[in-house]
Amino acid sequence: INSTVMCDVLKRVAVTAIDENALFLQSIGDRLWHNPELSFKEYKAHELLTSALEERHFNVDRSYLGIETAFRARFGDRTGPNICVICEYDALPNIGHACGHNLIAEAGIAAALGIKAALESQDAPKGTLTVLGTPAEEASIGKILMIEKGAFADIDLAIMVHPYPIGIATPICYALLELQVTFSKDIAADGWAGLNALDAAVMAYHNVSALRQQLMTNDRVHGVISRGGTSLTVVPQTSVMEWNIRAPSTGRLKELEKKVLACFEAAALATGHAVETKLLTPLCNDLLSNKTLASLFCNNACLDLSHEPTVTFSTDMGNVSYAVPSIHPMYSIGDGSQVNHTRDFTMVTNALTAHYQTLTAAKTMAMTALDVFSNPGILKQIKDEFKQQTTNKATIPTF
Repeated sequence: INSTVMCDVLKRVAVTAIDENALFLQSIGDRLWHNPELSFKEYKAHELLTSALEERHFNVDRSYLGIETAFRARFGDRTGPNICVICEYDALPNIGHACGHNLIAEAGIAAALGIKAALESQDAPKGTLTVLGTPAEEASIGKILMIEKGAFADIDLAIMVHPYPIGIATPICYALLELQVTFSKDIAADGWAGLNALDAAVMAYHNVSALRQQLMTNDRVHGVISRGGTSLTVVPQTSVMEWNIRAPSTGRLKELEKKVLACFEAAALATGHAVETKLLTPLCNDLLSNKTLASLFCNNACLDLSHEPTVTFSTDMGNVSYAVPSIHPMYSIGDGSQVNHTRDFTMVTNALTAHYQTLTAAKTMAMTALDVFSNPGILKQIKDEFKQQTTNKATIPTF
């Protein structure tokens, strides 16, 4: 039996395994939906997902790498490619699973069960399947911590899917910096002799507003004054602002960062204050979709992925894509009018049609992984493309 025919047989095995477990898999998404948990507090999700994988004979490391709600599950003989399927499962404050992470976890577990069934088949190729449970995506930090702790050191490629109003094979995800800016002066005084730190914050805000005339179309800079004073009768000695700086690429983000920092420094100079800028979370890279891997995904898909890539959001999956070859396709749920991070989207992330689309996306992930397991030449193409993509990889800035 040739490798192409064998791969097709394995794909049918994977699809059948997912279909046979459909009700169980949908129950995972449903239970997560009814028990939304915030970043790094996904205790019920961690228990649910790790128990499901243990019951199906994966080797599971709970609280992986010392991160309480992270996990790693593995199956295989530790030879051949090591393919990683990623689960997310944190929710949003007040509006629950408005980004559909309950479905992302459902898809990840489903793909894992399908791939495992195929690898257990007679004459199946050698390889390792790794499932990584990555907490705190909504805080843009979970996967970054896991990268720093070595979670992806022996991974050959990573795949995940994400629900969205439309289907996009290779979405454009913003690079992101989250900053805290503090203006202060050691000596406080009254009236005309004093220095007002709120003035520095207001001036910084206006400086950035003026800068927007010169920003590129897809540049984004958002800021708020989180502390401007404590009393009307006391001149503020300190003011604090929080800012997001986003751009379609990490390279452009670095250029934009310099311009925005100059706005803060100018405000400090004009008002006689010191300025301190620090990162609230590590830098989120833009998403480097591996086109070779994405092409395999599209060839296997029974989903509409025809929409042109558009700039969408920021995700710590971008950092994974700088560490290993990766894809992060978006598949559609709802009727297209419900948008992520809204209550309307929350409602459709537990609809029966959304579960159906999720398992279809999971089958596509499983078949894509089996293409790579079955053809070593494809993995070389994927890695060659990744090497070219990351030749001039940006580094995380420090302040």
